[in-house]
Amino acid sequence: MSGTKLYHRHLLSLLHKHQHCSSAIRQIHCHFLVLNVGILALWNSIVKHYSLSAFPQDAVTLFGYLRNQSKPIFFDSFTYSYLIKACANLKRAHLGNQLHCSSTKVGFDYHVHVQTALVNMYMDCGCLADAKNVFDEMPEKNLVTWNVLITGFIKWGEIEFARAAFDSMPERNVVSWTGLIDGYTRKSRFYEALSLFREMFVGDGINNNKPTEVTLLAVFPSIWNIGCLEFCEMVHTYGEKSGLNVLDVRVMNCLIDAYARSGSIESAWRVFEEIGNAKKNLVSWTSMISAFAMHGLATEASDCYVKMEGAKVKPNRITFLSVLNACSHGGLVEEGIEFYRKMVEECGIEPEIKHYGSLIDMLGRAGRLEEAEKMALNIPSEIGNVVVVWRTLLGACSLHGNVEMGERVTTKIMGLEREYGGDYVLMSNIFCGAGRYVDSERVRRLMDDRNASKLPGFTLA
Repeated sequence: MSGTKLYHRHLLSLLHKHQHCSSAIRQIHCHFLVLNVGILALWNSIVKHYSLSAFPQDAVTLFGYLRNQSKPIFFDSFTYSYLIKACANLKRAHLGNQLHCSSTKVGFDYHVHVQTALVNMYMDCGCLADAKNVFDEMPEKNLVTWNVLITGFIKWGEIEFARAAFDSMPERNVVSWTGLIDGYTRKSRFYEALSLFREMFVGDGINNNKPTEVTLLAVFPSIWNIGCLEFCEMVHTYGEKSGLNVLDVRVMNCLIDAYARSGSIESAWRVFEEIGNAKKNLVSWTSMISAFAMHGLATEASDCYVKMEGAKVKPNRITFLSVLNACSHGGLVEEGIEFYRKMVEECGIEPEIKHYGSLIDMLGRAGRLEEAEKMALNIPSEIGNVVVVWRTLLGACSLHGNVEMGERVTTKIMGLEREYGGDYVLMSNIFCGAGRYVDSERVRRLMDDRNASKLPGFTLA
């Protein structure tokens, strides 16, 4: 082998070795320019790196430079595929269309990889009709082509077109199934997502395309929203047999949530216990605390938090929100106040509106309305959406029949937002409960005058 070829092989080796290092690639790029390198394989590696990097424009710029040299390089399908990918990442359909024309002129109009890249580019840029036209004109399509079309439709919410393409596929793989399941889930069509998962699992998946951890993670939101214990058990069993439960703690964490939302706190706890202590992460602990809170098991949620501390796992704001909600619904006021103190003073976490809402709800349920009002008054103005906290306090005033505070709170709410009819109804009921029927009727008339009765409310849950 000649010295030149050895040197080129050395340069190619350097490119592969430093393919994830932008500064190194730029240095090699400059070296190529100085040496006036004309080897396409070397330039293709540079183009690939730029196309997939945070600066895909560099790939396009390099292409223009190389094409305008006195001894121009004749680009291959690899070059065009990655240049088109750069246009997809740039979301520049017009530039991609120019490359579409250029690639056609040099004979790549029937090349499956170039055409697949074009389908992907048009989809990423939102040009769905152009993507479908390229797809329809392709004489040869592979699985990647079909999956690009399906995932593109799903990305833009065109689930019916995605399903039609899926049903037309000559063969499918796990990417096809997972993509469509995820699409149905994102469109809140949970029953269809679960039906498709069952079809994959029973009919096609076990023999040919076994569900992966990505498939399971895609279907979990549908299980949560429907609360289907049967699917929890199906996924749990499959995860055990396939080894996914051991390999991916995300699957186990999602199972905890799924079981809890499906009404089986015992199964959620069993899954939590199955996770090895070394693998339990913050999400595992927070999911279990949230599961206890969801089922009104305040003491168990508090105890779980203490165990988490013992395991040296640092909580985050979601962990604290879960345990505060548990204390609120379980009446553990002093424990909740202590958790709040730990969050702010020991962990240095700034409370968000939901933390304030949970604490005020807890104090309000316990009848400690003055403390709740004081906390509401001290919420920083920049925190945003504070009206939901005052509504929580108004609900507590109604629960305990505190007319005087109810009036103050209602005045506060009206200064923030007047359009929600529920505020008027609640204050009217407070007046009615205190025998102040004239004031109750006055508030009802005010609600009608402001046409405030038909707007939806908000919740901190």
